[in-house]
Amino acid sequence: MSDDADTGLGLMGHLLELRMRTMRALLALGVAFLGLLPFANDLYARLAAPLLAHLPDSGQLIAVDVASPFFAPMKLTLFVALLVAVPFMLYQAWAFVAPGLYRNEKRLALPLLVAAVLLFYVGIAFAYFVLLPAMFAFLTATVPEGVTMMPDINAYLSFVLVMGLAAGLAFEMPIAVLVALMLGWVTPAQLSEWRGYVIVVIAILAALLTPPDGLSMVLLMIPMWLLYEAGLLVGRLLLRANPAEAA
Repeated sequence: MSDDADTGLGLMGHLLELRMRTMRALLALGVAFLGLLPFANDLYARLAAPLLAHLPDSGQLIAVDVASPFFAPMKLTLFVALLVAVPFMLYQAWAFVAPGLYRNEKRLALPLLVAAVLLFYVGIAFAYFVLLPAMFAFLTATVPEGVTMMPDINAYLSFVLVMGLAAGLAFEMPIAVLVALMLGWVTPAQLSEWRGYVIVVIAILAALLTPPDGLSMVLLMIPMWLLYEAGLLVGRLLLRANPAEAA
């Protein structure tokens, strides 16, 4: 059999495996969605809790569109199902690419992938339990007299999901630092020297992502800065343990 034929069979095998693993990932998402579907309204009630806790006793969310009471919980359920299925979906992606990696690449990439997923979850939890309550406490306290705050359920869902995703991505700071160090794009000395600029950039990002109350900005800024320092510290330790990677 010719080399071209071997290459064609190899490519076809990779495509078939990619198709199989993609179908498994989508199946996991579908199973998670169907399993959570009966609890769609309960999930939305929990999502609304941080805001409702700061509204007056008569305060509530409203549905402007006729179909919003149906579609808003469905969207949230799909998002939660994605969070539930992500570990299995990433495992399928890892199983597909891992055979092509060197041993040292696997040793570095797998812990980073696991840490990235865990940090993303921690970021979302931080947004729900810390950031959102602080933001809603400020926003509800600044409602002008004569105005009743009654957000639309779709608008509220979009706002909370954006904040959750923003916090999840912000908590990826140490992974970004580690990858930059491991790839040799920067050195620990450079990151230490640029610390002041990094803090300014973090402050700007936190200000853009939060209401102008100051407290919410600080609540997001401090974890991002601490995670930056943690990534720098771990990067230093890894480079000392593997001097060849620092060269």
